[in-house]
Amino acid sequence: MTDTTLRTVVRRETHSPRTGAMLTVVILLLLALAYAGTEIVLALTGQNPLLIAPGPALQAAVDAPDALAPAALYVIGAGLVIVGVIVLVLALKPGRLSRHQMTWGERAVVVDNGVVASALAQHLSTESGIARDDIVVGVAHRSVDITVRPPLGVPVDQAQLRRIVEQEIAGYELVPAVRTHLSVRRPEDKEAR
Repeated sequence: MTDTTLRTVVRRETHSPRTGAMLTVVILLLLALAYAGTEIVLALTGQNPLLIAPGPALQAAVDAPDALAPAALYVIGAGLVIVGVIVLVLALKPGRLSRHQMTWGERAVVVDNGVVASALAQHLSTESGIARDDIVVGVAHRSVDITVRPPLGVPVDQAQLRRIVEQEIAGYELVPAVRTHLSVRRPEDKEAR
């Protein structure tokens, strides 16, 4: 597999398509066109309009700048700009799936964030001697949050835990890279709140 093909496959597996947003916009446009077509056909056949006939609707649109106060025009314009910006952002900004690219030897592997979190929690448990149930790991797009809740009386070296976590994450070679946040919360921390 070539580098270009590999990059394309990894991108497809880590980014969500914008099909849903595009489909919503297309359906709304088709409904608006269907309504306009229905009103035109009703006007041409001489029947009563569903809401407003095309002639009076067009005339109301032409008269709107004179009929509406300038503040109302600004509000309508601002609303249309906001809708346009939202649609533009949805079209251009890539969606993200909860996955990362990980280097595995000479290959790139796509792994789910839950798998990374589980592997990291298990490794930290094995290396530190803290029970797996006392370690909570959450992996986001650019960060890893680790909360260690050791039982009372169990000594914890936070610097050692941080070294274990940093070495393990460095070994994963995640793309995009992640920052780690480690916190140790004892049972008395909960009671103090």
